[in-house]
Amino acid sequence: MRRLKCVVAYDGTDFSGFQVQPDQVTVQGEIEAALQRITGEEIQISGSGRTDAGVHARGQVIHFDTASHIPLEKWGFVLNNQLPDAIVIRSVEEVEPTFHARFDVQVKEYRYCIDNRPVADVFRHRYADHIRFPLDVEAMQRAARHLVGEHDFTSFCSAKTYVEDKVRTVYGLTVERTGDEVWVTCRGNGFLYNMVRIIVGTLVEVGQGKRQADELMDILAACDRERAGKTAPAKGLTMWEVVY
Repeated sequence: MRRLKCVVAYDGTDFSGFQVQPDQVTVQGEIEAALQRITGEEIQISGSGRTDAGVHARGQVIHFDTASHIPLEKWGFVLNNQLPDAIVIRSVEEVEPTFHARFDVQVKEYRYCIDNRPVADVFRHRYADHIRFPLDVEAMQRAARHLVGEHDFTSFCSAKTYVEDKVRTVYGLTVERTGDEVWVTCRGNGFLYNMVRIIVGTLVEVGQGKRQADELMDILAACDRERAGKTAPAKGLTMWEVVY
């Protein structure tokens, strides 16, 4: 038995999230079905995190155990040959049996794309949220600075979050304009349910002039979901990188 680690990219548009759900098409379900066809084994994969329906990934990481003797260098080709076009195995490596894709994570990076042109780019609508009026990126960046560091992010997580400890560390949060797109990049040691999307939704309100940048300090301190902005649409969010 050996343990393999894979870096996976996927277009999340047509999936009901990463995690297996009854009677739903999910990323985990598709990968496990492919592994069963390849090896004949009932293999359960573990992922670095569970992305929601419509959220994409460029650098999701999974691991699984297998008794298969398929050469390491052939695993990527064999898996990709069995997976739908919306899921791609970017790399495969053998790791120690103690490695865990979720519990060994040191840093996760998510990026959110906003199509900020007057008329939406039809070729970006699956991967970006369209906001037609220009956003004040400088104000958004000033606001973002208040969220860097270790904080209780109760105000920035879904009311459906049932974990008791809502303290997380954000190592970096930047807002940058690239042409007609605005990118929000968030790096941290872990994220609560909908945390990045709520942060983005709140920063967008700052960029629209609906909030002042300094309000984010008060929103953090309030530990009240109703004080923060709307949850940004899933389609703009991509799990970009996972660091171990």
